[in-house]
Amino acid sequence: MHPIPMESSSCYTKRLPRGCRLCRKGAKMVLLVTGRCGESCYYCPLSEAKKGKDVVYANELLVREDDDIVREAEAIGARGTGITGGDPLLVMDRTVRYVRLLKERFGPGHHIHLYTATVDREKFLTLQEAGLDELRLHPPIERWGRLEELGIGEAVKGLDMKVGFEVPAIPGELDGLLSICRHAADIGLDFVNLNELEVSETNCQALLGRNFHVRSDVSSAMQGSMETSWQVMEEAGDIVPVHFCSSSFKDQVQLRERLKRRAKRVARPMDLITAEGMVLLGVIEADDLQGAVRSLKEQDVPPELFKLDEKRKRLEVASWVLEDLAGVLPFRCYLVEEYPTADRLEVERQPLN
Repeated sequence: MHPIPMESSSCYTKRLPRGCRLCRKGAKMVLLVTGRCGESCYYCPLSEAKKGKDVVYANELLVREDDDIVREAEAIGARGTGITGGDPLLVMDRTVRYVRLLKERFGPGHHIHLYTATVDREKFLTLQEAGLDELRLHPPIERWGRLEELGIGEAVKGLDMKVGFEVPAIPGELDGLLSICRHAADIGLDFVNLNELEVSETNCQALLGRNFHVRSDVSSAMQGSMETSWQVMEEAGDIVPVHFCSSSFKDQVQLRERLKRRAKRVARPMDLITAEGMVLLGVIEADDLQGAVRSLKEQDVPPELFKLDEKRKRLEVASWVLEDLAGVLPFRCYLVEEYPTADRLEVERQPLN
């Protein structure tokens, strides 16, 4: 079946899962409930800060209390949440609590999907009762050719939620990927999601050691992954809906749209928002920040157009104000571009004096 094209080389056959439709709009919060996992997939791209660690992140925010999750969802105007890990079913009580929290706070229409490598009917039923809308199963690669052994069909039989497979499109594993599609069709699953294989700080050695190569110097995607997905769609896209999500789609569409949603909601009067959803602001760095504050007051800068950030040891100023004043201030002044995320990652700075 010929796939239906999307942005950034992503595509699908038949229909797109609802969770993916919301991700496409940047309207899904990513909730990592643990970095622990019972599998040891060589291609796992999880970062050093999360892999194997029992931590919780809501998007880029390290969660210390349940209210952090609610606030982050509100900050992006989330219409849904993707629960991931590690394996969320290893911390079942926590995962169920978060599903219920999100449904209670945002209502039954808040769409929640979850990724897991665990096959456990009782846990699936518990998650369904809590309000889970979509289950995405990740069978380990060594079982792709003998999926019947996992008992997935019996485990998901009669569940009142959408169920599908989600795996990386690994070059050289066409037969295994076709087996996944056939098994999904045989047991009545709703979709198969294929993610473009990506290199990261934690899987780099494993991928390069297996003779995988990045597609280009400016991409984290592995050569041949996209083409493998196209083959899967051509051969099996008519028996089950198949969706290929490219590496560039995650950055150029999904993340970009989420950043724009967050920027619109968290921007202060001093912040300028770029077309890409980034925050543009002026920054003063000085040994005497209180002296810098006094200088701005002497220049009659309105108080809503500057703020002292003691944690980062800097004075934040409206960019247009600092551009005008940098020439007369005896402090280091910069024009800074940052992500509008909880970690405020800086991506570029330009000296103003």
